[in-house]
Amino acid sequence: MSVWRETSFYDDRERAALAWAESVTNVSQTGIPDAVYEEAKKHFSDKDLVDLTLIISMMNAWNRIAISFRQGPAKHLDKNGA
Repeated sequence: MSVWRETSFYDDRERAALAWAESVTNVSQTGIPDAVYEEAKKHFSDKDLVDLTLIISMMNAWNRIAISFRQGPAKHLDKNGA
């Protein structure tokens, strides 16, 4: 469960990015609500919003690949951090 809305750690721009990320991630269920789009447009240029959307899309793609193949967080790291 996301709790970013319940904390004061994020400024308005970061909150707009997090709301955009949730909307892009859940697009098949909720679409992109107009309010989320308008708030994102207040804080990001067209190029920034495209870049942010591409990053969110890639993260979602990698998560779906990892989940599909039963991959989770690394259980341990070697001495080089890999």
